[in-house]
Amino acid sequence: MKNIGIWIAVAIGFAIYNTVTRADRDDSGAVVDAGRIDAFQMKVGDCFNDSTEMASDSEFEVSSVAGVPCSEPHDNEVYAIFDVSVDSYPEGDGMSELAFNSCLKRFEPFVGKDYQSSALDIFPMYPTLQSWKQRDDREVICAVYDMTLAKLDGSVAGSGL
Repeated sequence: MKNIGIWIAVAIGFAIYNTVTRADRDDSGAVVDAGRIDAFQMKVGDCFNDSTEMASDSEFEVSSVAGVPCSEPHDNEVYAIFDVSVDSYPEGDGMSELAFNSCLKRFEPFVGKDYQSSALDIFPMYPTLQSWKQRDDREVICAVYDMTLAKLDGSVAGSGL
């Protein structure tokens, strides 16, 4: 009987943890309360803040992000999500280059200004070789951020920044 109580406590703790840490969305899908967003649950228009890894210049894996309502100051906004259409995982920097160039093509239609004259930069998130093989992951998520690393205020959609 004692073990059942422990498992119930663990289950309740897990449920509370998930409820407290997961971002809440409204009926339209927009984030209305800050919290974690699973990388595979991100949507165009999601705004999020950098993690410690994102603040570095090194490559890192993203399993979730710190989602916030776009009405609050934030570091990044998702502006495009798509699946890559290549048969095998590109070698070397191939996936990084494919993701960046594909995100670049989608930049101006979302922001309303060409990339070269914009105050924004591109932050592509793309499959790792491991997620490609194990999860059949083909999804690229394109996000933008202010080049000066200043917080964004509101959505950048159609902003001409």
